[in-house]
Amino acid sequence: MEHALIIVVVGLIAGIGGAVLGLGGGIIVTPILTLLMGIPIKYAIGASIIAVIATSSGATIAYLKDNVLNLRVAMFLEIFTTIGAIVGAYLNGLFKPTILYMFFGILLIYSSYNMVRKLMNGNKEVLKKVVPDKLAQKLNLNSSYYDKSTQKTIKYQVEKVPSGSAVMFGAGIASGLLGIGSGAFKVMAMDTFMKMPLKPSTSTSNLMMGVTAAASATIYLFNGSIRPLIAVPLSLGILIGAGIGSRIMQILPSKWLRIIFVPIIFYIGLQMFLKGWGINI
Repeated sequence: MEHALIIVVVGLIAGIGGAVLGLGGGIIVTPILTLLMGIPIKYAIGASIIAVIATSSGATIAYLKDNVLNLRVAMFLEIFTTIGAIVGAYLNGLFKPTILYMFFGILLIYSSYNMVRKLMNGNKEVLKKVVPDKLAQKLNLNSSYYDKSTQKTIKYQVEKVPSGSAVMFGAGIASGLLGIGSGAFKVMAMDTFMKMPLKPSTSTSNLMMGVTAAASATIYLFNGSIRPLIAVPLSLGILIGAGIGSRIMQILPSKWLRIIFVPIIFYIGLQMFLKGWGINI
């Protein structure tokens, strides 16, 4: 009973963090379950898949209701993530992924640098181009959301759709080949390359991660990696936490969202880059 309550609390923390940052709960769940609770890595990874799906489900309901996430961007980019995941799964085992670790690590470090630059430039979230992106207009990707922290409706333009799509394709390859979550890459594609504000980026990432994770959950279920005694209390905590996190994200000023986000993205990027050199931190 005590063990289950601890897992519920872990899920609560993971749900809040995942919903706020758009990274899914896996980045929080796996280290806690393995390092602090001594659960075998196989079952921790299976639980992290459930964590991502639960975080996505709990947060997406609130984001859809409040019209924060960009559904058209999510469905369009999910095409490239899915194709990338299939390619990554096919390439798995054909060559050593060290170069990819370094490449994606550098990409995430660049994204954190870009976020710091936005903070130093006054954190201006929305930059209006005189001539809007033609492809974004054609696909009707431009949108708006109501920012509860500023109590204003913010209209934004989506730019560089091919660049964002390429990053999403790479994120899919990273997921399929390296076995990592791609929430950080999803946020990076939308925020850094497509110039979407951070709040729609993180909320849209939450929806997309659930779709991606659901596709692989069946494999983990049939190979015995998902244990109900871990997954059920974890999901309960995450669903509650994700609902709380989605509310916190909407009232949190974008500046503070970036301040929280930057060190996490930088750490993940540094970890991947060093792993490419055979150094684990």
